[in-house]
Amino acid sequence: MLFVQYCLQQAMEEAHHMVAHSATLAINEKLAARRAAGERVVHLGFGEAGLPVPDAIAGRLRDAVVRNGYGPVAGSAEVRQAVAGYFIRRGVPTDPEQIITAPGSKALLYALITALPGDVILPRPSWVSYAAQAALGAKRVHWVDTPEEAGGVPDPDALVATLSQARNAGQRPGVLVLTLPDNPTGTVASPERVKQVCAIAEEHGLAVVSDEIYRDLADQPVHSPAEFLPHQCFVTGGLSKSLALGGWRIGFARFPDGELGARTHDAVIGIASEVWSSLAAPMQEVAAYALDEPTEVREHVAASRALHSAVAQAVHREFVAAGADCRPPTAAFYLYPDLSPLPGLAKYDLRSADAVADFLLDKHGVGVLSGAAFGDHPQAPRFRVATSLLYGESDDQRWQALNSDDPVGLPWISAALTQLRTALADLR
Repeated sequence: MLFVQYCLQQAMEEAHHMVAHSATLAINEKLAARRAAGERVVHLGFGEAGLPVPDAIAGRLRDAVVRNGYGPVAGSAEVRQAVAGYFIRRGVPTDPEQIITAPGSKALLYALITALPGDVILPRPSWVSYAAQAALGAKRVHWVDTPEEAGGVPDPDALVATLSQARNAGQRPGVLVLTLPDNPTGTVASPERVKQVCAIAEEHGLAVVSDEIYRDLADQPVHSPAEFLPHQCFVTGGLSKSLALGGWRIGFARFPDGELGARTHDAVIGIASEVWSSLAAPMQEVAAYALDEPTEVREHVAASRALHSAVAQAVHREFVAAGADCRPPTAAFYLYPDLSPLPGLAKYDLRSADAVADFLLDKHGVGVLSGAAFGDHPQAPRFRVATSLLYGESDDQRWQALNSDDPVGLPWISAALTQLRTALADLR
């Protein structure tokens, strides 16, 4: 028993040494510092939704400031009912008792990865925090490549091969993390692909954690794994992206009905009670209102979705015109270009993704985040490009972008596209 405890302690110490400052937060701070120093930077490095707070939501928060008491760990009955209704309207039957709210979905993802047994399987590439959270939980990560057409869901044949290799090596894969829609590629996997992967998860006894924080910003229908794997799928979401409330930290999770869901629900409640206690009471008031989806909220989300799509498509055209390979964006505000076809990489002797990213920033003031941060191969010149901070430097500019019939033609967005075009031309 002492030896087991020693091994666990060693694994945890190693995990903590592996976890550094989140790459997405780090690049945001780096680019913000350059802007503060007077540099003209095209900020494509950070996935903040980049839009102002609607008046109706701001009013809800103002009215709720007097709510300064602790509430139930899972959230109030009102907010859990609202979250359940949100899922029901998306074709996933849900009872309020299946819901836990938290200060951001990131906390819930960590709690789920920690509470569910077994190693973690991740699509390659995938959001930076999944692997870091697995490391914090002293869990091994098994990477599985995604198909060319869409990220967030691994290739089924590659997934089966990875599971077989892991088990033959005496390892215990147990948790498959999916992202629908996907960060970093900005794409939505087809329902056929999701169904295939869910069938594999069911056959191999994997719990599925489906991160659906970008669901309401997709240009096409999103089919949750919870539709195909109702007793093994955990879904997380929040208001950071659809309503641009990232700084307010509002997240929620849906637990499956049945024994696995109930057991994991209790475990996550235990973690929550010792780490964050509960979602802040004023934020529960905001969440209950927003997730009931009154007309003004639905209209605001629809306008946001249209803006994200228009600007992401414009940036996509710049990369394709320069000769890069890039999946067409179908969700939210991300692109994942591959610059390997561009001859300028050899001309400037740029031999890694990080080297290309440094070149774009230092020479042209264009900030992107290396695919290596998302588990991609470090030498592959692939990047996550986030387009949502192009909408303006002030709330006035952002409201103009949100209400414009031609946001790409606005001077500040057009100028950013020109600066990006110049940078890419240097690599052609």
